[in-house]
Amino acid sequence: MHNFDNPIKIGFLLIPGFALMSYASAIEPLRAANHIASKELYSLSNISIKSAGAVCSTGYEISCSTSIENTKPLDFLFVCAGGNPFAFGNQKVFTWLRSLAATGVTLGGVSGGPVILAKANVITGRRVAVHWEHEEAMRETFPDAMIEHSLYIFDRKRITCAGGVAPMDMMHALIGEHHGAPFAKKISDWFLHTAVRPPGAAQRMGIAENYGVTNPAVLHAIEYMQNQMSTAPPLRKIATYSGISERQLGRLFKEEIGVSAAHFFRKMRLNYAARLLRQSTMSVTEIGYAAGFSSGAHFSKCFSTEFGKTPISVRKKT
Repeated sequence: MHNFDNPIKIGFLLIPGFALMSYASAIEPLRAANHIASKELYSLSNISIKSAGAVCSTGYEISCSTSIENTKPLDFLFVCAGGNPFAFGNQKVFTWLRSLAATGVTLGGVSGGPVILAKANVITGRRVAVHWEHEEAMRETFPDAMIEHSLYIFDRKRITCAGGVAPMDMMHALIGEHHGAPFAKKISDWFLHTAVRPPGAAQRMGIAENYGVTNPAVLHAIEYMQNQMSTAPPLRKIATYSGISERQLGRLFKEEIGVSAAHFFRKMRLNYAARLLRQSTMSVTEIGYAAGFSSGAHFSKCFSTEFGKTPISVRKKT
């Protein structure tokens, strides 16, 4: 616990299209801390790239008190982003983030924010939490990124958070670090946030809940498929990993999920490829290989058959 004579200065850089839920979950606990303490523990500011406001995911504009060109000194800066952060390429923002890092400001990323930090080269060598929707593209775009399945991570003046409502858990930890756990609990209770999750809690439902299956062999097979999409191992290898025969694997998938194991695995890989098309700058051929297809032509044919549109048409819409 630390004693601060002056308010901690925290800025929120709002990238156009930022996720409103994630932003609110991050800033509201800090506002509540000021209210409950009856004094300004945190000096908060919204920061835009160059205008007086930033439009969020719902289409509403959130007013900003300053821009990156005239920001006052900060202790913390959280980048809030949503949509497709991989398409963001404002070099002025990247330069600004690197300058903040050089002066010792703690940088944070919320929802798509960790992607922006990675593009600015300010989280190299740090552990990273990112929303599961962006994780696959993040691994492909930044192969050296130390991504973990966590809600949030504090690592040497870098804070990354998966987004959604996870920033409330993150801010509980941050407020507790600054002003003690009892005070942080008052903030969480204020928001009826009684089940505060640890940083390593799961971001989404497990395989059993997600697919509605209970058979251990099928669960093991799906887990193996998720971890081997780029290599696309044959069904016999998946069956061996699951401790059953290839014929049993096919029968169990039909019983538990209603489709063959081959169809299930192919669709999983195609859905993965579709996410990469929307979120990454990889070429169509590179995405096909990343999803375990032997050639760009084979990938395009399977993709068109499954979705009724070509990979290039999906890429053009993003």
